[in-house]
Amino acid sequence: MAQQWNILILVVSVVITTTVAYEKSDIASARIESCRGCSLNRLPEVKSFVMEDAPKYERLEVKFITGADPELILLDSKDRELERILLSRLSRSECNDLVQSKGFSKKITNSEF
Repeated sequence: MAQQWNILILVVSVVITTTVAYEKSDIASARIESCRGCSLNRLPEVKSFVMEDAPKYERLEVKFITGADPELILLDSKDRELERILLSRLSRSECNDLVQSKGFSKKITNSEF
């Protein structure tokens, strides 16, 4: 029994120490992965963000994957995943705040010149 606990503690320690920390400056781009229908239809605030707001941000793409819960995936310059953040518990405003807090800004449109 003690040996099992030691193994468990070792595994947890390895997982904690191998977790990679990153700086905001490490974020090169992001992707939102979500189902186009089922789960997104049950989340009207997140759906509004994904369908209407997300396409307006620089370096942020939306990818629809059947059955996927809505997640924001932060990527480095080599397209390696830095972090995955579940969006389903956030409001539309919180989703926008999150994206902006990670360093993303809205695209400048011709009408803004």
